[in-house]
Amino acid sequence: MRFIPERFKHNGLFIVMFFITVMMIITVSITITWTTIRMSEQFFIKKFSITNYKVMSQVKESFESFNYSVVLASNNLLQSNMIKNILTHEQFSNKEKLSAYFNTGQQLKHVETNLDAYEESILIMGRNGFSFATNRAYWPITDEELRTSILASNTFKEPKKLIYQLDKRKDGTNRRFIVASKVLMDRINGTVYGSMYFAFEESEFRRFFTSYTGPGNNVFVVDKQGIIVSSNRTKLIGKKPADLLSYAEKIEKSSDHYIIENFMGKDQIISMEYLPSFDMYLFNMIDKQKAVGDLIDKKDIVLISMAIVFVALIIVFLATRRLTNSLSSLVKQIEDASKHEFHQYVSSAGTYETMKIGNAFNSMLDELHLYVDQLVESQKQKRNAELAALQQQINPHFLYNTLTSIKFMVQQGGKEETEATINALISLLQNTIGNVSETNTISQEVDNLKNYVLINQKRYGNRIKVNYFVAPDCLGYHVPKLILQPFMENSFFHGFNRKMSGFINVLVWQEESTLICEVVDNGDGMEISSENKLPNTKRKQQMFSGIGVRNVHERIQLIYGEPFGVTISSEVGEGTKVRVELPISSI
Repeated sequence: MRFIPERFKHNGLFIVMFFITVMMIITVSITITWTTIRMSEQFFIKKFSITNYKVMSQVKESFESFNYSVVLASNNLLQSNMIKNILTHEQFSNKEKLSAYFNTGQQLKHVETNLDAYEESILIMGRNGFSFATNRAYWPITDEELRTSILASNTFKEPKKLIYQLDKRKDGTNRRFIVASKVLMDRINGTVYGSMYFAFEESEFRRFFTSYTGPGNNVFVVDKQGIIVSSNRTKLIGKKPADLLSYAEKIEKSSDHYIIENFMGKDQIISMEYLPSFDMYLFNMIDKQKAVGDLIDKKDIVLISMAIVFVALIIVFLATRRLTNSLSSLVKQIEDASKHEFHQYVSSAGTYETMKIGNAFNSMLDELHLYVDQLVESQKQKRNAELAALQQQINPHFLYNTLTSIKFMVQQGGKEETEATINALISLLQNTIGNVSETNTISQEVDNLKNYVLINQKRYGNRIKVNYFVAPDCLGYHVPKLILQPFMENSFFHGFNRKMSGFINVLVWQEESTLICEVVDNGDGMEISSENKLPNTKRKQQMFSGIGVRNVHERIQLIYGEPFGVTISSEVGEGTKVRVELPISSI
């Protein structure tokens, strides 16, 4: 799991730039592709609607021509006095009735000449009960059915108007009829004397627009109630789809003469013409998917767009990689600088910005090296100053008392004792004042302790015994000078204020790579701070070295670091143990 971040962590800028660019390219490509398809569709639909509008106008003209023929025929019937007389006659004898039938047939044959282009059945019905049909087989409706039908009812509701209706009777056949009807009325006094009906099979209407229809291209003739009167979709004739009339309102308000709406589960390009003579709407619906889908090959457009995107991504990848390579290399070099202790400079190459960053980093390394050298020199001078101060801070009272003791021994004639004390003092002064080295071997440090103890025992007696337990393999190891002297001094002068006698043990040994030095006494003991394990006392005693335990601890950490230093454990009345931990050094 760590392999992936480690591999790509130096290429973060490249990944971010590439990702953002990819997202932008994909977004722009999708937007352009979608916009192109949409604009192409809209352009086609707009052009197609113009063409379709002309086609619809031609269909409308065909309907108007048909209506004109029906109007001529109906006017002929209205103007026929013979028809009027027959339909207003009260009583017919058999002879008169035969004559009426014959004359009516002749008159209707003359009227039918106006409708020669169409197959139809003309039926007239008078208030006196007389009725006549040119072709009863063509429109199989009885007089009684007609009188009680909605066709007749609607006809007499608007007596001055020629109306078209769909015959909704269910007679067991699939034939449907569109009936044009009008009331026969005296134009002078307005007396109604009958009604006339022109029945056309729905297929006669259909032929006006069938040549313009096809798969996905449908025509619907719809009346004011929303009922489909005629259509190439014959199964929908007589049905009343809920949305058709609402489409008519929307198209009338549209400046484009078309709308795109969902009809029967599919998006349709819908155009409409109003047929004022019929009081009906002529709808043309074209399946948008079939119309536009065949024109615009979306698959090819998408494939071309994907190919363009792929090529663009390769170019972006190579360009971005080239631009960020120098920066990624610079980041890796900067990151590795700490592994080489900041002695390895980075190469300044690539873009202008990368070269500037590399030069600035190299300049920073130069300043860092200069600062570190100055800091090391400063610390070295500080340690030398501390050592010099340590060497000069021999307690004058110690020298005075030592010389007084030597004078007393000379007066008593103790030649050997006097000689040993003088030699110990000389050796002690040589190692503290004469030797300017920062370190001593364990052997030299122990010798100094022995000389210091010998002088103090000559002055104060042998009530405090000192024992040395030094591992032979540790004698050559180097330690900071006078590192144990302050602890021996503290034990001598402050560890046995209540007890009259005791011992001090000096122990030196090695634990793996750590040198352990301990000064242990069985004296009075003291209270220890829980935070740093150092003595918790405010007394300022005049010691041999002039520096306390804390100074020794800080000096060790300054030289060797925080893992090393001084720890003290003590119990009141039991004694004190000082433990010094140092790294092993033979130089």
